[in-house]
Amino acid sequence: MDFPVGTPAWAPTSVPVADWGSWNWAALVVIFGFWWLSAFNLDQAWTVTADPLWNHLIAAGAVGAVALVAAVIAARVGAVVTVATQGLMAALVCLIVIGGSVAQSHEDQRCRETPTAPRCRGAH
Repeated sequence: MDFPVGTPAWAPTSVPVADWGSWNWAALVVIFGFWWLSAFNLDQAWTVTADPLWNHLIAAGAVGAVALVAAVIAARVGAVVTVATQGLMAALVCLIVIGGSVAQSHEDQRCRETPTAPRCRGAH
């Protein structure tokens, strides 16, 4: 008998849906690592302030949106654990974006009221 030959489930050519989880953490570490590095300086003669969080929060929100899409795809496939973990990741990113937005909005308001306050761009 001639049976059709297919790729085994464990072959490197097939990527299971459950393997998508680690990229979320890596992406968030890179995004917020770049934000942290924007305020990092070894020269003590210069005062450096961190970049505003807004652009980094947009990138983090994109990671959350992709995690939500991955959860929906996993739900259609029937991968329950992936649905739970990607849904949890999307919720966590949502909380990070909301918290970061509140913090950056507060910082922006403080810098508008007192431009010479510490950590404001015009406070040099």
